[in-house]
Amino acid sequence: MTGSGRQDGAYQSMTEVFTGKGPLVMTSPQDPPHTTSAQLSAPNPGSGSASPAHPSEQTVQTLSLSQLLRRAVVGARGQKLGGRVVDVIVRLHGSDYPLVTGLVAELGGRRVFVPADMVTQWDTDEVSLSSPRVDLRPFERREGEVLLRADILGHRLIDIPRARLVRAYDLELAHTPAGWVLARVDTHPTSWWQRLLRQVTSASGHHGGDDESEAGTQGCRDWKAFEALIGHQPTVLIRRPVGRLRRLKPPQIADLLEQASRAEQTELLDQVHADPELEADVFEELDDDRQSRLLRDRSDDDIAALLARMRADDAADAITELPQHRRQPVLNLLPPGQRTKVTALLAYNATSAGGLMGLDYLALPRDTTVAAALERVRAARTLQPEALTTIFSLDNHHRLRGATGLVTLLQADPSAQLRDIADADPIRVHPDTDLIDVTLLMTDYNLLNLPVVDDNDHLLGVITVDDALESTVPRNWRRREPTPQPDAPDDPDQTTPTDPHPGTHRNTATPRAT
Repeated sequence: MTGSGRQDGAYQSMTEVFTGKGPLVMTSPQDPPHTTSAQLSAPNPGSGSASPAHPSEQTVQTLSLSQLLRRAVVGARGQKLGGRVVDVIVRLHGSDYPLVTGLVAELGGRRVFVPADMVTQWDTDEVSLSSPRVDLRPFERREGEVLLRADILGHRLIDIPRARLVRAYDLELAHTPAGWVLARVDTHPTSWWQRLLRQVTSASGHHGGDDESEAGTQGCRDWKAFEALIGHQPTVLIRRPVGRLRRLKPPQIADLLEQASRAEQTELLDQVHADPELEADVFEELDDDRQSRLLRDRSDDDIAALLARMRADDAADAITELPQHRRQPVLNLLPPGQRTKVTALLAYNATSAGGLMGLDYLALPRDTTVAAALERVRAARTLQPEALTTIFSLDNHHRLRGATGLVTLLQADPSAQLRDIADADPIRVHPDTDLIDVTLLMTDYNLLNLPVVDDNDHLLGVITVDDALESTVPRNWRRREPTPQPDAPDDPDQTTPTDPHPGTHRNTATPRAT
């Protein structure tokens, strides 16, 4: 590639350019390689080529990035070239460990590309090359390349098992049959003297006793437990859509967005945007202020496309947080079904039962059998799962005449009718009931769902307990540092994450079941 510094041939002699002399023989002895035990997954069977991974439970050669950076680069016979390693290049390989493809070396004031296959010694005091010749054109980054120092070291990563942002204080490379790979991440800060001690003990071949060994590896965890926020747009765009974020629940991703810097938010949103249904779920979980700020940067078309996939009550809340001049244009761009629902909800005060209720519910004729009702529950994949914990029964005039809990339904005789097992006089409220009364009723009667009816007892919507709780939690509680959750064990073998919420994605443009 022209100008990339990577075309075969067209090499210049680094020795001639930078020393102006014949080869200089390096006389200092090489240090023994530093080895440790690393847990890397086995290569993918049947891949047809070596996978950048190493069979687990074997001792492999490792090297920390902090040790490799700034090391001198020498030629094939030890020529002193006056250059140093300033970065390491890897390429993302789906679920495999990122394979090291080369180094960025600074030679004579310019940064050049050194292919990985030219490096014969990685783990000594100097990086040795197989040839005294290298392409001296300036290094230019290619799509899909990740620079470990520029993109990851010192930057924050998503700790997937623990659902939080952590900083990468060091990176560990491991040697596999396919070459060197990025294997582990050190997320524990170390002082300058600890880093110096690690380098001295590594260079001397002394690895210390158990305590020293534990201190040196503390905080190092498998690379597959993290998702990097790289920020290089061409590389971001070719990454696997959503990636390891798929392992997180929408509320966890929403929490990450609220912790992230603006640049981190941008990349997180770019990844989530690849899955429109997940994006809708995440925006439903954001607090109103954060959601409003993120939406304002989007066009009316983009906002409408997002709100069309959200629950109608959440979409209505989002529209009320938009600037006044943008509300009606966004509303007009919604699909007809969603627009009708949202418009109806906007007529109610946000702190009343009408403003709290959602339009996802399952209401059936009261002569429906238990077996038929369960089949309707099973088929209602577009409805909010929380709303399906109670099934409502109606008379011939569509008036509310009963409520049946899902557990009661499961335990009942399949041939029985809803009229036989339902609570014939369920607790209900009118749309103008205030938030305090709604909360007290749900608390006193241990309700998971509270139906909202009009003056003729027609069912208008349902308030779910999660929405009631969200509305009553004081704002200052949300600013509290949350109690750390128990650490989940790393699962590096889970290389093809599945949807943690199968069947719960909502398309509110679909008519509700009645």
